[in-house]
Amino acid sequence: MRKKSNQTTKTSTNQVKSRETLQLQMKKLRENMKKIDHKVAVISGKGGVGKSTVTVNLAMAFALHGYANSVGILDADITGPCIPKMLALKDRQIQSTSEGLYPVVGPLGIRVVSMGFLLPSDETPVIWRGPLKMSAIRQFLSDIAWGELKFLLIDLPPGTGDEPLSIMQLIPEMDGVVIVTIPSEVSQVVVKKAVTFSRKLKMPIFGIIENMSGFICPECGKKINIFKTGGGEKIAQELNTPFLGKIPIDPEICSDSDSGKPFIMNHPDSPSSKAFMEIVQKIETSLKKKAEVKR
Repeated sequence: MRKKSNQTTKTSTNQVKSRETLQLQMKKLRENMKKIDHKVAVISGKGGVGKSTVTVNLAMAFALHGYANSVGILDADITGPCIPKMLALKDRQIQSTSEGLYPVVGPLGIRVVSMGFLLPSDETPVIWRGPLKMSAIRQFLSDIAWGELKFLLIDLPPGTGDEPLSIMQLIPEMDGVVIVTIPSEVSQVVVKKAVTFSRKLKMPIFGIIENMSGFICPECGKKINIFKTGGGEKIAQELNTPFLGKIPIDPEICSDSDSGKPFIMNHPDSPSSKAFMEIVQKIETSLKKKAEVKR
């Protein structure tokens, strides 16, 4: 009887400690998020639409648009992190000092946090269930000293599961989400779920981006709609959601991502780079309008 009583007391003590730890983490998280002006999540209904590529190039576009050293990326794809490779940071590590943990700093001072920095090799899988993913994301937001930022872009895995739900719950003051699709009908069907997901969680939607929207032949200049075209714009109209723009297919985007060279910096005059810059300006305009309404 006494042994059982001791076990019960020990369990109760551990539960109290867990609650205290969680409360402390959430307090630190709120303090961190107060130092970041705008939080933007990048989501999609399905994989293979180039969401991470869009996140990296949007971050670079913001940095080039006057926010160098004031942009961060949280790679919230716990089981499939790829942001470090896209920015040639995969051999770097999160800095641990006596004052805390610090993000890895990439091109134009972009601060990056990813599960990829914590894995021993590219082949190491992360075999975690939902609660562990939630805990990792919470720690990324609370234990990392992000510092003062103008924008934090959060790259989320496909779908509407653990990671997107965790982010929305942990950052209820999210400024909005950017939804990425490609022109195909299959993608159109699935991306509607992402729109509905965001609305159910009462998250503002900046708009929809149609990625891989046509290919412009470098030889003749003719546009070829490999994956059709207009799918993103069609969804935006049907669901009364803003349409942010189309990103044309450019082979250099793929090669630059593989080599860790941000496309928008290497090819600033390409149609795709110009499209990214226009999207950044639309997001900035949307934020300014919201700020005026609050006044």
